[in-house]
Amino acid sequence: MGGCQFGASERRSDMTQQKTRPGRALNLTAYQRWMEAQQIPLHTGHIVFDARLVERKPWALTGTPAAFIDLIGMEGFSGMQVVEIPPGGATKPQKHLYQQLICILEGHGTTEVWQAGEAGRKSTFEWGPFSLFSPPLNTSYQLYNVGSTPVIYLAVNDAPMMIDLFHNLDFIFNNPYVFAERYDAGDGEYFTREERVLNGSSMVWRTNFIDNVQEALVDAQEAKGAGVKITVFDMAQNSLAGHLTEWPVGRYHKSHHHQGGAILLIARSEGYSIMWPQELGVRPYQNHFDDQIVTVDWGPYSVFSPPTKWFHQHFNTGRETARQLAFRPGGSSENPTGFRRSGNRYVPGKGQGVYVSYRDGGALIEYEDEDPFIKPDFEKRLKALGIESKMPDFAYNTDVR
Repeated sequence: MGGCQFGASERRSDMTQQKTRPGRALNLTAYQRWMEAQQIPLHTGHIVFDARLVERKPWALTGTPAAFIDLIGMEGFSGMQVVEIPPGGATKPQKHLYQQLICILEGHGTTEVWQAGEAGRKSTFEWGPFSLFSPPLNTSYQLYNVGSTPVIYLAVNDAPMMIDLFHNLDFIFNNPYVFAERYDAGDGEYFTREERVLNGSSMVWRTNFIDNVQEALVDAQEAKGAGVKITVFDMAQNSLAGHLTEWPVGRYHKSHHHQGGAILLIARSEGYSIMWPQELGVRPYQNHFDDQIVTVDWGPYSVFSPPTKWFHQHFNTGRETARQLAFRPGGSSENPTGFRRSGNRYVPGKGQGVYVSYRDGGALIEYEDEDPFIKPDFEKRLKALGIESKMPDFAYNTDVR
């Protein structure tokens, strides 16, 4: 038993080196046509094992080497690029009508942000490995490498939805509109201001800059699993948000499903995740669907994306607390969207479905209901590595299929 196994970057090259041909463009979305026209590598599949190592080529937009990552579970909701900045170099100034979160994977540098026509009034801030920030919508910004080694950063955005919606690149990249309510060029505290608010059972961190997502404070959220901690973050008044998740050595999450487009970046430890369509049932191994279960091995800098309504479950087989950074379109508490509320099965009176048992109308599988193959298999893997299981004892329900 084990299903389909993926442990390395999968790459589709036929869409990266050729220009759009007559007849072929009809089969592509506007975003896919735009990606193809950029003539940089495109990496696909269920997972990229180490985003720092993907092949990159010079990109006219940034003026530096870059690549696209378009995983199966992103489904046109989210986009992702890996960008490199050589030592002492900088990206070209960028401006676009899509929301973007940037996580630094390697290197140190600075970013300048300014509004159209106000280049003399710039916000400047410094960053290092695993810093996370979001340029305010439709502002101009530029990243500088101040170190002696390359900077590599991951950019996650909602460009696919925006480009597909308007299918006009001039509107996306040269729109003069200023979102004054989102950013004031004279606000010297924009990238230092923060607050934490309780929204239902979740803590929401409103901030525009996180210095290091590997070490940032996370809050107890054991509805998702024994020892699990989660903090949701909202940045730049976006409807593109995310959360930080942490769980101990020798433990794993409860399985759940939600809307596609979420991107998971591993910030710490090693392990694996299993994913399967909900149509296979709550206990897919017991139902003999082993060959349709996708298993992805991961480590630091891995990125993967569970497809819409696929159950997925994360297992820490490393020797340190696992930490995961999740990006997701659709916002959270401050600027939610309707498609996220419906796709994540909001349960009236109980909250987001990812925290509510499927027995109560949610999208979460409690330990007692999960497939009986899962825990013994996890403990077998730990034993082979010389790591002690820290999973709580539980008895399986007998009325589950």
